[in-house]
Amino acid sequence: MQTANYLPTAFLSTEDVLEIVRRMGLPAVLQGLADTIEADFRRWPEFAKSPRLASHSPLGVVELMPISDASRYAFKYVNGHPGNTALGLPTVMAFGLLADVSTGMPELLCELTLTTALRTAVTSALAARMLARPGARRMALIGNGAQSEFQALAFAHLLGVRELRLFDTDPAASAKLQRNLAGSGLRTVLCENTRAAVAGADIITTVTADKSRAQILTADMLRPGVHVNAVGGDCPGKTELAPDVLRGSSVFVEYEPQTRVEGALQQMPADFAVTEIWQVLSGRMPGRTSTEQITVFDSVGFALEDYAALRFMQDAARRLGLLQLLPLIPALADPKDLFGLLRPACALQQAFAGPPHPPAAAMRTGPWGQPVPESAAGFAT
Repeated sequence: MQTANYLPTAFLSTEDVLEIVRRMGLPAVLQGLADTIEADFRRWPEFAKSPRLASHSPLGVVELMPISDASRYAFKYVNGHPGNTALGLPTVMAFGLLADVSTGMPELLCELTLTTALRTAVTSALAARMLARPGARRMALIGNGAQSEFQALAFAHLLGVRELRLFDTDPAASAKLQRNLAGSGLRTVLCENTRAAVAGADIITTVTADKSRAQILTADMLRPGVHVNAVGGDCPGKTELAPDVLRGSSVFVEYEPQTRVEGALQQMPADFAVTEIWQVLSGRMPGRTSTEQITVFDSVGFALEDYAALRFMQDAARRLGLLQLLPLIPALADPKDLFGLLRPACALQQAFAGPPHPPAAAMRTGPWGQPVPESAAGFAT
């Protein structure tokens, strides 16, 4: 029999995630996330997978991203609204939940706005380990908004990138990025346009936010051997790469059914060949096969990455003693008697009693004490 009035669900706030980064250090967090995400991609067949569920509007999208294996279920709530910055709101906001499959009990409720930025950048760097040429040190970063620092630092710590060539249509965004990366050891070079930024780059990362069918990169901008990390095209009607970029490249994706609808891949015919990155990580398919090959990671974000990120944050917080307890689920002396929780709060006669003298006009009460207009069916008009 339970003695507490709730069953504990762990909770991690944004401040808790910041504390994890403070105590562990950003390089250790990036490496830990990389190890956890890679481990879960390697056991890809164990997961029940589906594309995310999206609700689109002219101003953006709200999405639910579910996934599960035999022991845990996870989902993420996330939005994408490019116009939010004008309202003082982030373009992307997210939270997620990790639950026990055997009982359905929620184990962890966690912020995922900051954590999503970390896991997205780490996944980009993981893919680049397999797809970029060895010794890649120079990256063009097109789009210098909220995700850009995370991409820069993940590639620096996990891949050894040392120089960033920057371009954004908003010069203030590039200036912000340079300020935030001061002291990181990364050399930053401001460029006047995309073509200038990608010139001489070993890796090109596009991380733009506008919901439009843009062609930020065209095939004539790419030199042999470059790796393209396309992050910003992540919903129907939103692209960053021209179709000729894909036609001239070997294309790698997270989860093909989702990327064909949301990524740069949405521009291509249904039989256009791609490789899922779990196949490369597990050794079933090759990644880069020559120094001249152009590779593209058409990254839209997939729920397995959130599952792994939630798992990593839960373990890190437990080690550091940061898990808070949230009274989310009630504990019942008798699991079949949920209504019993209400008895101390209100007597039945109070809960269901109507007003002692109903007003002469306009309203009457229904069988459960709710107000009902006299014009409603069953009453005289």
